[in-house]
Formats: sequence, C-alpha cells, structure tokens
Amino acid sequence: MEVFDRGEHFAVIGTLHDQRPWADGSHGPRDLHLMELGIVVRRADLCIVDAAADMQQFPHVECTDIEDSFGDLVGLSVARGYSHAVQERFGRERGCSHLEFLARALGPVVVQGMTSAAAWQVEKGDGPHPMAEGAFAGFLTNTCHVWAVDGPGPKKIEAGWRPGRLEYPAPGLAEVRRRLGEEHAD
Repeated sequence: MEVFDRGEHFAVIGTLHDQRPWADGSHGPRDLHLMELGIVVRRADLCIVDAAADMQQFPHVECTDIEDSFGDLVGLSVARGYSHAVQERFGRERGCSHLEFLARALGPVVVQGMTSAAAWQVEKGDGPHPMAEGAFAGFLTNTCHVWAVDGPGPKKIEAGWRPGRLEYPAPGLAEVRRRLGEEHAD
C-alpha cells in the first residue's frame, strides 16, 4: 500500500503480488496474481473521486472482465461503513476476492495517510497540532482497540499527549500520565 499526498487529495495504490516461490515457471506460472487498485480520495470529506483496477497477471482471461466494475468505488466515503459498502458491491460472485481485499484495505490506509500528513505538518511547524482540540482524535474513534471510545488513545489525548510528543511507539497510558504530569508540575 502506498499513499501519495496530492494537496486536496490522497492517491492510494494497493498492490497484490501472489507468487509460488518454489515454481521456476517451467511447469506452471511463478506469478499467479499481480494487480493494483488505485483510488483518489478527496481530503475534505474522504470521498473517493476516482478508482481504477489493473490486473497484470491473472489465472483466467476472464479475470480482467471485472476491472471496470471497481470504478463503482467512486462516490463512496472511506469513513465509517466503507468496508461493508465494498463487500456489498464486490463480495463473492460480484467481484474478485483479491481486488475486493485491496479495496477494503485501502480505507484504513487513507486514515493512516491522514494522520501521517498531519504529523508532517506539525514537524514542519505549519500550524497547531491537529489533535490540539481533540478533533482529529474524534476522527480515529473506534477505528481500532487503541482508539475505542474508552481506549488508551483518547485517554492519552486527554492527558496531553499528541503524536510526535514523547517517543515512538508512544508509551503506555500510565507512563504518559506520569511524564506529562511531571511537565505540568514544573
């Protein structure tokens, strides 16, 4: 998975390369699948504005018949409900299991791209930290166990931690509270 910051958009490309490491190609293919799924996501609303699938290696000539269908990702938001919407459109006999997997995986990659882009802005000194008021933390709510409503991520934000503050990976909640509490006591 690769994410490219394009100003008002993120371009995301997922690649699946399925090989038989033991095959030398003389009795069957070494590469079973080589495919890419690319999407362009508008940052403002996380809506997909462009999508394309490209199968370069595949087991049946009919496999490529489904490529154009993945243009139906356009209009979907990669926010909540994205994985379910992808499964409804491309699950089982309605799509290709490999491209569907890539499509579902691209949603969380966009979220990570957003957090990485925000961290880069902070490192460059371009404005306040996006989690200063907790808005960005709200965006991450329930994306994983760390960012569950009652999970350690929101509690660390409440204690004053921000990505880029302290070491990586971020220490546990008790350590964050201890160290940031010491800063405020000075």
